[in-house]
Parts: sequence; structure tokens; C-alpha cells
Amino acid sequence: MDLNGRTMVIRVDEATLGAEGATFFSDLVFLGNLGMRPVVVAPTKDAARAVVRTMNRSGDAAVGLSGADAGMIPAAAGETIGNVHTKLLRTLLDAGYVPVIEPMAFGFTGTDVAVAADDVAQALASAVGAARAIFFHDQGGVIDAKTRSLVALLTPAEALTIADEDRSLADDLRTAIRAAALGVRGGVGAAQICDGRVAHATIVEFLTSRHLGTQVAGTVYTG
Repeated sequence: MDLNGRTMVIRVDEATLGAEGATFFSDLVFLGNLGMRPVVVAPTKDAARAVVRTMNRSGDAAVGLSGADAGMIPAAAGETIGNVHTKLLRTLLDAGYVPVIEPMAFGFTGTDVAVAADDVAQALASAVGAARAIFFHDQGGVIDAKTRSLVALLTPAEALTIADEDRSLADDLRTAIRAAALGVRGGVGAAQICDGRVAHATIVEFLTSRHLGTQVAGTVYTG
């Protein structure tokens, strides 16, 4: 697969960032060297700043952004997200930087709004037409409630049904499942829910035929 110029949005979690021996940062370097354009969505403001510091200590060109910067992620009603403005993001990607996004939205009343990192990742991935969106979760994917086995592949419709109805799953996993499904419906090539602590989880999708965790793929709705 030709990776040059393709965008990947990665919603990283605290478990991955705190794991000893995790390959997340070296994977980002590797993808960048292949011409890939990674965008990282952090779980919190502090985590975003820590990611930027870690990347830049090893010579990578990470840039920390709030979703409020340049009105990139506007807040809509409640804690939902309006239409994403991609000009700043594309400018940084075109210049070879890795944007690291804090999950905040621009509030038009003067106060920025905290929004779910999964929702930020989905909105950004859809807006830039990402080849992949990856949602790291320490449970590693979707577990079938009846068989207790990992579900390898879901359509967006199946994923949304699980997110809405399967109360046996953790709330944060259901949020990731919903975001993955909406991303694919919004034009993302495919979305993966997997454990970021697994070695090279960030690049397995592009370099091997193996799929980690649960992939959401299928019919795309762009309207």
C-alpha cells in the first residue's frame, strides 16, 4: 500500500501513554518517514502536552493544539461538535508536523468546551478524509456478549447498534465504537479499536494483512 500523503487519526489513551515499552512514539516516527500524515488526539490537555514534549525530545516535529485554536473544532449545542475547520490542520500536515490535539472545542460565548476525545477524533478524521482512524482502548476491541470472543469486523450499522444497546460494555468503549462507526459513515477508510500497548499497533494495519482488535468498515455515507 502506498502510504505517502495518507492521513491517519489516532486517539491515544492513558493506558498506552503509561505503558512501559510501548512502541507508540517510535511508530509515529516510522509512519512519518514513510510519508504518512499522523494526527494524534490525546485524552486530556495534560496528556497532549506530555505527548508533544516526548516527541520533540527525540527530534520529531510535534505541535500541540487545542480544538479551539483557529476555531478548528467549534462547539455546538451541549458538548457536541460543529463543522470542523481544517485549514490549520492541513497547513501543519503539509509542512510535515504532527498535530497533537487537546479535546477542547471553541465556545462562541467565550468559554471553551471540553468534549470527548473519541468525538474529536471522529470529527477530525471525517473532515480530512482519513485513510484510517484508530481508537486505542485497553480492552482491545469489542467482545461478543454471547460468545465472549473478540469481534473482528463490524459494519457501521452493527457498531452503532452495539454502542447503543450493549450495556455489558464499558461506557468509554461504547463511545469509541460509536465514534468509529460515525467516522466510517463520514468517509474514513476504516476505523480500528485496539489495544495501543500491543507492539506496533499503530502500523500493523498498513504493513500487514493482520487486523488488531475490532475493525469497523463497510458502506460509506458522505451526505
